[in-house]
Amino acid sequence: QVQLVESGGGLVQAGGSLRLSCVASGGTFWRYAMGWFRQAPGKEREFVATIHWSGGNTDYADSLKGRFTVSRDNAKKTVDLQMTSLKPEDTAVYYCAAGAVWSKIGSQYSYWGRGTQVTVSS
Repeated sequence: QVQLVESGGGLVQAGGSLRLSCVASGGTFWRYAMGWFRQAPGKEREFVATIHWSGGNTDYADSLKGRFTVSRDNAKKTVDLQMTSLKPEDTAVYYCAAGAVWSKIGSQYSYWGRGTQVTVSS
């Protein structure tokens, strides 16, 4: 079992930046691919970013490439999401997830955090 806790969310003005962090406990963190997903009010959960267990491969939602950067520190059991040039449409609850498969698909992830709220004001 892997437990995930996100932090770093908050209220930011459009154009600003935030760095989300997710810390893992239990399990063997370095074996898992890690993903970030988000869910805005009234919308379905969507893929944001994913990073391979090695940290060597990353992938992003097409609309977020160039603004968001995912990274991980296997020694610290953390995965971060650096978000820049934030827009009001980035407002959502952001979740980190751990899974055995490096994937953009949420159902491929076995463990999920409870999420952290990001609100971007215009």
